[in-house]
Amino acid sequence: MLAGAMGGALLGPAPAGAVAREIIELQTGVNQLIQGQQTMQTAITENAAVQRTLIQQSLDAVNKLSAAMSSVEKITQDHAASSGARLDTMGTQVQGLSDNVADLQARLGKLDQKLTDIQNGLQNIDSKLASPAPAATAAPMGAPMSAPSGAPTAAPPSAPAAGPGPTAANAPPPASADVLYSNGLRDVNGKHYDLATQEFQDYLKYYGDTDLASNAQFYLGEIAFMQTQYQPALDAYNKVIEKYPKSFKTASARMRKGYCLAELGQKAAAVRELRAVVRQYPGTDEAKRSAAKLREMGATVG
Repeated sequence: MLAGAMGGALLGPAPAGAVAREIIELQTGVNQLIQGQQTMQTAITENAAVQRTLIQQSLDAVNKLSAAMSSVEKITQDHAASSGARLDTMGTQVQGLSDNVADLQARLGKLDQKLTDIQNGLQNIDSKLASPAPAATAAPMGAPMSAPSGAPTAAPPSAPAAGPGPTAANAPPPASADVLYSNGLRDVNGKHYDLATQEFQDYLKYYGDTDLASNAQFYLGEIAFMQTQYQPALDAYNKVIEKYPKSFKTASARMRKGYCLAELGQKAAAVRELRAVVRQYPGTDEAKRSAAKLREMGATVG
């Protein structure tokens, strides 16, 4: 009977206290799970707020950087615009100095040749003085005798009447080619533009077939360009391009032509001309300045 009672106790239902304890443990686990979820939700919310703050700060920094870049770009453009005029003036002065050097070299070559000729002439004179003088020969029979002292002599034939003086058409040049050209360069650098214009025009009038004629024509364009007279400057540069296609001033004249077209509002023609300079004269100063002008105009180089 005792064994039967014990078996029945083991095989019977669990007491109510054990069930209650399991329910309490389950509720405790659920509460812990809910608390953990709430903690995670709080952490996620805090992280989202931090990220939102960081994103806003990044946007503010980007906006400030963009404003600073815009200010720098404007300052750069203003500086480039002001520097462009100075560079043009400096470029003209450098070209003038280069031409002066070339002119001096040409003059030195001429002086050297003249010194050589003088030296040869002196040597010929020395050789003649060193040789014995030839004996005097008697006057041939029938030769006229000199008139005795005090005898009247026949009056020399009268000189022909002088013709009219030179006209304006065939008037002599005001100065030599070297002097005219050097004076023109000096007056360009000194900003005496009216005087320089007259000197280069005289050079072309009297010495238009010399090597520096294309330079004189180019500087007429430079004088007009520096006085913002863009149409006369364009005409002068076109004459360099058309009359002196093999001159070393052709590249500069084409570059300046592009500048003039841009100033006259002919942007498409200016872009074509400047691109042609970049393409036909690669690596030169004219090509670099033309490319910079294209970028300044908002056009592509190629």
